[in-house]
Amino acid sequence: MSRNKTATLKTITDTVLSYYPDAKIDLLTKAYHFADEAHRGQLRSSGDPYMIHPTEVALQLAELKLDLASIITGLLHDTVEDTGVTREQIEKDFGADVADLVDGVTKLSKITFRTSEEKQAENFRKMILAMAKDIRVILVKLADRLNNMRTLEHLPQHKRQAIAQETLDIYAPIANRLGISWIKIELEDLCLRHLHPDVYYKLAQKVAMKKAERERYIEEVGGILNEKLKEYELHGSVMGRAKHLYSIFKKMERRNVDFDQLYDILAFRIVVDNITECYKALGVIHATYKPVPGRFKDYIAMPKANNYQSLHTTVIGPYGERVEIQIRTQEMQQVAESGIAAHWRYKEGRFSSSAKDNVEWVQRLLEWHKELKDPNEFLDTVKIDLFAEDVFVFTPRGEVKQLPHGAGPLDFAYAVHTDVGHKCVGAKVNGKIVPLKHRLQSGDTIEVVTSPSQTPSKDWLKLVKSSRAKAKIRAFIKEQERNRAADLGEEMFEKGLRQYERTVKSLEKSGEMQKLIQRFSLQTSRDLYVALGYGRISMEAIITEIVPKEDLEKKQAEGRAEDESFMKRVFKAAQRRSEARNAITVANLDDILIRFARCCTPLPGDSIVGFITRGRGVTVHTAACSKAIDNDAERRVEVRWNAAISENKAVKRHVQIRVLSQDEPGLLAEMSTAISSCGVNIASAQIRTTKDKKAWALFDVEVNDISQLQKVQSALEKKRGVISVERVRS
Repeated sequence: MSRNKTATLKTITDTVLSYYPDAKIDLLTKAYHFADEAHRGQLRSSGDPYMIHPTEVALQLAELKLDLASIITGLLHDTVEDTGVTREQIEKDFGADVADLVDGVTKLSKITFRTSEEKQAENFRKMILAMAKDIRVILVKLADRLNNMRTLEHLPQHKRQAIAQETLDIYAPIANRLGISWIKIELEDLCLRHLHPDVYYKLAQKVAMKKAERERYIEEVGGILNEKLKEYELHGSVMGRAKHLYSIFKKMERRNVDFDQLYDILAFRIVVDNITECYKALGVIHATYKPVPGRFKDYIAMPKANNYQSLHTTVIGPYGERVEIQIRTQEMQQVAESGIAAHWRYKEGRFSSSAKDNVEWVQRLLEWHKELKDPNEFLDTVKIDLFAEDVFVFTPRGEVKQLPHGAGPLDFAYAVHTDVGHKCVGAKVNGKIVPLKHRLQSGDTIEVVTSPSQTPSKDWLKLVKSSRAKAKIRAFIKEQERNRAADLGEEMFEKGLRQYERTVKSLEKSGEMQKLIQRFSLQTSRDLYVALGYGRISMEAIITEIVPKEDLEKKQAEGRAEDESFMKRVFKAAQRRSEARNAITVANLDDILIRFARCCTPLPGDSIVGFITRGRGVTVHTAACSKAIDNDAERRVEVRWNAAISENKAVKRHVQIRVLSQDEPGLLAEMSTAISSCGVNIASAQIRTTKDKKAWALFDVEVNDISQLQKVQSALEKKRGVISVERVRS
């Protein structure tokens, strides 16, 4: 929005006064000069004065018509994190309200976490909780991220891609959830530009080439729609536009087609006076153009979770073009554009908002915070919910349940109650028995079938779509695994003690048990058994703590022959871990087996996380791997790539790339040449064609690290006829 204005103190104050005439401009001016002084001498990556950034953020918030505290927060949001300013100073000069908002968007930079991924997840948890307390926090954060994305080109490529991916995973979906469509659209397009630059510029060029033709079509169809509305005495405005680039890119991926085969990249919006006229306009459109079956959605009767309301229909327009048409009132239009910000109202000298009460999703965050102690699992749960498109289904009593697109009987069962989900064996959908893998459709009536002997399994995680169901299943499985680890650990503990003529009771009586628990920074004896069962603590380390040195030496002398045999086994095990051990460093654990997970094939440069697996040492996953999220956080250990590993070009790692393209002569040879030109060997290649003249190619390539893989993907994306390129993760 503010891209057409130069952000200055004057433009901010003018914008604020346009909708808030009683604003204390002197306080806003004070905040501007306070931030200017705090950031004096600091530069952005572009070389511009740092103060440009908070000024742009504040203007963005003013154009969202937020209250003065939010706009002042926009000016001050980086002062605590990046300068010597304290929260106490902010509160003293600008009040507790502003101080709380600034604190909500300040990263946890002074706290140390076990892994960088956990730090990111914990930062996100803090932001979400602050957001649940005060929705303005996320509005400031979105304005901050949007301005950073607009100036991302000044950062190194690896940082650009990391920030763009985080924005696509978290901030664009949050903007969508909060209904601020224009921020969501701009963020998505900017992410595409930095994550897939070749695809972005290729699409931009193709869209630009058809601009004149598109404008003529919009003018023609818009004219027809206006005439039809007048004919039926409906007063409304008609607007036409092309869909944004990221939306077009996702359509191409979803339908496996090239740009030239997309026929519904145009959308029209009709804004009328009231709800009755919305449905009248829908009748007029369907009488004028043939509707496409299955493409009508009534978001007025059943609004989206972010309060979005509109009628959506797709029709066959002139010349056989598919055209999407949205019909809504002026109030619905305001909510569709500004979302939650549209609920802020200046009335009787103050701002108030009922938006927080209207967004059920924000309230669910607090429930997840209480249930999910692992920050990574919390982040993953929120991500799932952010991307969810909703279906509406009914209980046998007619109650409506809102579930994500693709949800099945298990999702519905867990939405009813956790115990119903745990015992679910199937369901009756519209009176017919269906299996757990069945996918629900809007309008279905579901009756859950349960069995007292049923319990959740890991396979259920592949069937469910809702974040609630995933969280409940994971919690059950982890508790079962924890119980097994505790039983195993207790058995190992008792056996180990017997060798030195000790018992658990004797340790508890002497107080040594409590000292042992404290020594390993645990809370209870069960925690000790769990850590021992998982392999986080060795029995040797425990024995060293509780058995005197002379007793240990005596026992070692008695069993020297067994020890020598044991050492031979240890030596052979050490020989088997050379490559992985040289590549990975494990925090606080030396001389341990390391293996790479086959599900996600980590490459040097990937964010990684390790999990202790009894009998198999540490298994290394990529941080984004779904199987890593499913593992118990108590088994997680910090792992990192050794600094020299990327420089060792002799070590090659296999990874698979899937390419969708047009089925054209010579294209496979061109793709193979593109891969080879990056200095990458193709270990194997498989290709299959489809009836609609498409080709799927699966390349198994040998690369040094993630940067070389990205180079290969970029080279393939540039090829004519290539639709999409993706790294395969099982």
